[in-house]
Amino acid sequence: MKHILTIITVLISIHISAQKTINGTVFDMKNNPIIGANIYLEGTYDGSTTDEKGTFSFTTSETGTQTLIVSYLSYETFTMVGDISYMHNLTVKLREDVGTLDAVVLSAGTFSAGDNSKVNVLKPLDVVTTASALGDFVGALQTLPGTTTVAEDGRLFVRGGGANETQIFIDGIRVFTPYTPTTNNTPTRGRYSPFLFDGITFSTGGYSAEFGQALSSVLLLNTIDEPDQEKTDIGIMSVGATLGNTQKWEKSSLSVNASYINLAPYNVIFPNRNDWIRPFETVSGEAVFRKKTDKGLFKLYGAFDATNFELTQEDINNSEGVHFKLNNNNVYFNSSYQGTLNDTWTLFGGVSYTHAKNNLNIIESAIKDTENSVHAKLKFKNRINNRFKLYFGGEYFATDFKENYLDNTIDNLAYGYDNNIAAAFAEADIFISKSLAFKSGVRGEYSEIFKDFTLAPRLSLAYKTSAKSQVSLAYGNFHQNPSSNILKFNQALKAQNTSHYIFNYQYNADRRLFRAEAYYKKYDNLVKYDTDFANPNSNFNSDGSGFAKGIDFFWRDSYSIKNFDYWISYSLLDTKRDYNNYPTKAQPNFANTHNLSVVGKYWIEDWRSQIGFSYALASGRTFTNPNEPGFLNNKTKPYNSLSLNWAYLISPQKILYASVNNVLGFRNINGYQYANTPDVNGNFNRRALQPAADQFFFIGFFWTISEDKKSNQLDNL
Repeated sequence: MKHILTIITVLISIHISAQKTINGTVFDMKNNPIIGANIYLEGTYDGSTTDEKGTFSFTTSETGTQTLIVSYLSYETFTMVGDISYMHNLTVKLREDVGTLDAVVLSAGTFSAGDNSKVNVLKPLDVVTTASALGDFVGALQTLPGTTTVAEDGRLFVRGGGANETQIFIDGIRVFTPYTPTTNNTPTRGRYSPFLFDGITFSTGGYSAEFGQALSSVLLLNTIDEPDQEKTDIGIMSVGATLGNTQKWEKSSLSVNASYINLAPYNVIFPNRNDWIRPFETVSGEAVFRKKTDKGLFKLYGAFDATNFELTQEDINNSEGVHFKLNNNNVYFNSSYQGTLNDTWTLFGGVSYTHAKNNLNIIESAIKDTENSVHAKLKFKNRINNRFKLYFGGEYFATDFKENYLDNTIDNLAYGYDNNIAAAFAEADIFISKSLAFKSGVRGEYSEIFKDFTLAPRLSLAYKTSAKSQVSLAYGNFHQNPSSNILKFNQALKAQNTSHYIFNYQYNADRRLFRAEAYYKKYDNLVKYDTDFANPNSNFNSDGSGFAKGIDFFWRDSYSIKNFDYWISYSLLDTKRDYNNYPTKAQPNFANTHNLSVVGKYWIEDWRSQIGFSYALASGRTFTNPNEPGFLNNKTKPYNSLSLNWAYLISPQKILYASVNNVLGFRNINGYQYANTPDVNGNFNRRALQPAADQFFFIGFFWTISEDKKSNQLDNL
């Protein structure tokens, strides 16, 4: 028995002597001890946690080279590979994990809407639940700070920039003709249905080096990656009808939308200031096909629309009015692929094609133009580590524009241009810590039409001032070739240029968000000409310049009042330009000094209803009064509009929706048209340029047929 006990004692002693002790202390980067960190040998059960002093100690019978893991929530995991004999009296410092939800966000100049965004200014459903938007994503974005109210136009005017200074992208690929055609004093709309998009990024300045050919801003629309279920959406409206269907398979899906709009019945019930010969009519359709692969996702997006209308509009210089007729056909295709190459590399590639055709008749003039445009992009991303990400790629834009003009004196005058641009870009995201991050990049472009190369640096940084707030800075240089109405007549010009300087403060907590952003923009190489409007006989140059500066405020609160969500936007803009046919530098007639927007939405459970309102107030815009000295020497009265909407849930899948724009019937004036010649007293008479209708009424019934028998379009209205 004694021999057995001796043998057991010896074996235990050998085992104990064979065990090694692993110990040390875990700190953060400020030398504060971390309590509760997990420490273990990979592939074993040997490990421990740190105490209140950050120390740990455990024994192991493992030998040789092993992997020691130290991990703690919100910190990067520490890994040590080496011989067990060296794993004692360790000092481990953990770095903050920059990928956590409370980390700093590079947000200067950028508003995001999407479920994957860390800071959402708008939610996806906000795009079409805003009372004044009438289901148009552009209309919803016009309630954000930085935008200017140009009610008769309908496009995005951002921080003193013209509408053509904002470019729109779908899944990262350029849309060349994003708006439906329209006539004077009737706002346009975005061509594409918001129902197919689940993410929107609206950059009002200082945007990524990946995007170019936009002097003021970019709007990025991302289609849904994967629908949640099969369904059919039916809409019957006071202006037409819509039909949508989604089919889903194991690794692919297809969503299709079609709509038909005809304003003839509406105009009979609610006449307006236009004398319609053939009211506005359009038929459109969209489709998105998605296919999952082993390492990525392929998307094919297609859209078409055909629009026509004919009318006569009042004109002070023509007693019979101005006859206006338009036929437009537009086709857009977009394909993209995004996938992984390995653990650190990802790839994105895409191409778009646009074919747009316009037949326009104005009085005795006939204008036919055709545009064919292509955009191709290839981008790589290398996630070198959690703190450093590198992006680089190239893209190519090609536009072939042709126009023919004829009237009583000119027979088939032809002009146009080919605009080909090759670009390369590189950009890096650098996270110093959870509180400090940089984005630095550069973009180079070669314009074949100008035989010129431009280089544009971009830089932004963000610093987290507290757990709920941060400040950001951004600088960027941007180039854009002149628009079609210039290049079709003259190509001996330069790329237009702006420089952006942005400072941003942001507070985000408890479903409340506050943003304040100051900016300065400097314009160079703007196009000038010496005639009343651009035409083949104009003398063009690139000597124009200008500036825009201001401050934007945004507040959103969905916490303080139960079931009530609202936001308030205010923008102060100071801008002047010397471009086009301006004789001197002046505030352009599309710019408002003050813009205020208030949007609210309230859910009433007992009524099964969502009630919303949207109020817009904008100071007057400049115009030239020839009866007084000076240029752009007067301003219109302020713009006012209060819109209301109501969505009633008849049953889980049936909704009745109604809205009215400008419910109080404000008589807004967009500007004035003056007579070409003075009267007997030497005064130039004028008429007010008013909207075609002071109010717009809308009623619709929407029915969703889905697998779960619960889904509806309430989030889409």
